[in-house]
Amino acid sequence: QVQLVESGGGLVQPGGSLRLSCVVSEFTFSNNWMNWVRQAPGKGIEWVSHISTSGLTRNYADFAKGRFTISRDNLRSTLYLEMNNLKREDTAVYYCALDSRGDQRGQGTQVIVSS
Repeated sequence: QVQLVESGGGLVQPGGSLRLSCVVSEFTFSNNWMNWVRQAPGKGIEWVSHISTSGLTRNYADFAKGRFTISRDNLRSTLYLEMNNLKREDTAVYYCALDSRGDQRGQGTQVIVSS
């Protein structure tokens, strides 16, 4: 059964940065597009970004454009999300996921943006 383990979240001030990681196992990581989704308190799952198998194609939700960067290391079966200029509204649990709806996702890593 596929396992996705996220890390790298934490408390950060507005304007700060974080780098999230997701290690994937029991899965052919290099053959699949990967996603980041998030869930803010009291809200549903929201798609953030996805990346193609080669890493050449990357797409972002409007709120992430220009601030977030998705990347992957197929040799390490690891997905990344670099987040810069964080805003309070970015506060959420962030998940890596096999699908854009987040139906198949890890346990998540909490990001809190607060002064």
